[in-house]
Amino acid sequence: MLQAKPLRSSVTGALAGTIRVPGDKSISHRSLMLGAVAVGETVIHGLLEGEDVLNTAAAMRLLGARAERGDDGVWRVRGVGLGGLGEPAQVLDMGNSGTAARLLMGLVASHPITCVFTGDASLNKRPMARVTGPLEQMGARFVGRSGGRLPLTVVGSDRTVPITYRLPVASAQVKSAIILCGLNTAGTTTVIEAEPTRDHTELMLRHFGATVTTERMEDGALAVSVTGQPELTGRAVVVPADPSSAAFPAVAALLRPGSELLLPGVGMNPRRTGLYDTLVEMGADIAFENRRDEAGEPVADLRVKHGPLKGIVVPADRAPSMIDEYPILAAAAACAEGTTVMLGLKELRVKESDRLAMVADGLTKCGVKVEVGADDSLTVYGTGKPPQGGATVATAMDHRIAMSFLVLGMATAEPVQVDDGAFIDTSFPGFVGLMNGVGAKIAGV
Repeated sequence: MLQAKPLRSSVTGALAGTIRVPGDKSISHRSLMLGAVAVGETVIHGLLEGEDVLNTAAAMRLLGARAERGDDGVWRVRGVGLGGLGEPAQVLDMGNSGTAARLLMGLVASHPITCVFTGDASLNKRPMARVTGPLEQMGARFVGRSGGRLPLTVVGSDRTVPITYRLPVASAQVKSAIILCGLNTAGTTTVIEAEPTRDHTELMLRHFGATVTTERMEDGALAVSVTGQPELTGRAVVVPADPSSAAFPAVAALLRPGSELLLPGVGMNPRRTGLYDTLVEMGADIAFENRRDEAGEPVADLRVKHGPLKGIVVPADRAPSMIDEYPILAAAAACAEGTTVMLGLKELRVKESDRLAMVADGLTKCGVKVEVGADDSLTVYGTGKPPQGGATVATAMDHRIAMSFLVLGMATAEPVQVDDGAFIDTSFPGFVGLMNGVGAKIAGV
């Protein structure tokens, strides 16, 4: 258990310089997992070395693969081949990462092995039943606490069957878990999603040699299918900078007069750019330079300059492309001119914390008028200038809540303190140092 680390963020001058944001967490997890079940060596450049991803690397080693960091900073994974994962001798501790836990459950479910999954206090509160349900339909068995919560035992099978599963709620994690189970299952496994969710799993599977198709159905839904039991071959992977992590310095630059930051090599997957689309609609000065593709993923350099923001309505159908970014969007909305309404935020209630309640409570303490709707909407009433601040915000061990309010504290009249920033390194190692390096004032209390 990490010791609590209170942090205080104070108003700054202009932020200026270049911030190389750590690698994308979603892609880092997937590169380790697919490298572990591929034949040969996978070479990964730019892997995020936060605690969540390092836990995934440790889990893949316990399952029989080699996953090591070289002195050159490059990670190399020696895979065991599809179906070759072995039973771990220890519990698989996934730390704070729901993505890693849910995807890895899907990957091991089609192997005749028994694995016990656990996590930190936050992860062990999160529901897993929406993943275990369809995986049970495929032939795996699960024994866990109520709601399928961790600690949880997975009893896998080498006789899993393909299914066609319609997602009741948009979730890239559930989709990916089913697809990864289908990867080692004879036949075609299909997931139907009413709203497009992150497609990193599909893109990376194709990069490793799997056959994955996406077809539009008559009702407008997408049917994502994987053909089971291909031979995956180790590949080179360049992990883009994480667009979710880049959101924090980007919004900080928007809020501080005179600021200009360059964020190189940020992933621009269209299913991850909802926040940037929203900020541009709010009037943000963001230039997307040097657009390119790396290992199947679109990438660009972001140049962000300070400028006024205006309130808008953010539609519910944008939520899947920015579900992790609503806390930092709320910080931007608190400084915008006019009202910002964010619709369709139900998924925020089952993240690392009840992020919807946490954001509303923190903004209220900082002097911002907010309303949480019965329809899981969040309305932020901006005045066109930074709020008062001067509050201590509870984070509930949620790294995105902590970073969002530290960014807000760079603009508020009085400093903003978070009760615990220790968990920031799970997703954005070096956040405080990088931000202070371009002019922020974040310090321990």
